[in-house]
Amino acid sequence: MGWTPKRRTSPYGVGLEEPPELGILNRASAEVLAIGTELTSGRILDTNSHWICGQLAALGAEVRRVTVLPDEVGAIVAALREAVARRPQFLISTGGLGPTPDDVTVEAVARVAGVGTHVHEPTIQAFMQRRGIASREDLPPNLIRMATVPASSQVLPNPAGWAPCLRVQLGETALFVLPGPPREVEAVFVAHVSPTVAQACGRRSTALRLVVDMYESELSVLMQEVMARYPNTYLKAYVALRRSMEEGLPVDVVATAESAEQAESLLRDACGLLCQLVQAKGHIAKRWEK
Repeated sequence: MGWTPKRRTSPYGVGLEEPPELGILNRASAEVLAIGTELTSGRILDTNSHWICGQLAALGAEVRRVTVLPDEVGAIVAALREAVARRPQFLISTGGLGPTPDDVTVEAVARVAGVGTHVHEPTIQAFMQRRGIASREDLPPNLIRMATVPASSQVLPNPAGWAPCLRVQLGETALFVLPGPPREVEAVFVAHVSPTVAQACGRRSTALRLVVDMYESELSVLMQEVMARYPNTYLKAYVALRRSMEEGLPVDVVATAESAEQAESLLRDACGLLCQLVQAKGHIAKRWEK
């Protein structure tokens, strides 16, 4: 038997009643490419992709795939072509923009775009100013390498480092090429990627983690009922985070809407419904405190 709406206040202060009719939102799709042999070899943890996915989700985009690649031109070219063939609205790469021989992302992007590379003079001038160098001939070769970009790219300044961010249109996909250091990734994403994605999405997401004293097999039925009731929500239980039955099962509730206010309202309603369904089974749902 399905849930019968009743006027009831949940632990989250939500008045539960018939929800308004809402269409299912079409979300902008995105993919992430994490480039670096240090990642594929396990020497460095890929924290950039985790952070970027969270940012994209909050902006209302749907990340469909994350790919980790070594610093090899062939592998990067193949991954870029495969991603473009899937036609995501946004493709974001990190890494491979440094001054060393294994930084080959620019070369790979140029091949996929079918263009050559050139030295971006405004970036050279910015480098000279930052270094206090009067003559271009005195500029170190490593900085000239970092100012070399695909001919078709839009060059965007890096507010936290040297290598600029690049934007390249590949068919229907807007590719943003970001540096690898996490501090630079975050600064460049906020400055250049976030505004573009936000404008394209026109919607926002928000989330809350609950903890429920039920087994996943029991809870999954209730989660499906919430998602069926509110199509623009996504619920996910994390069995791996559960240490004991007494601690409960962590559950993320994610809501997406056309504005931050609507997303918050939808989140409250979805959490309220889940709490009511859980309580009806004789169990407890509460906020995750860890």
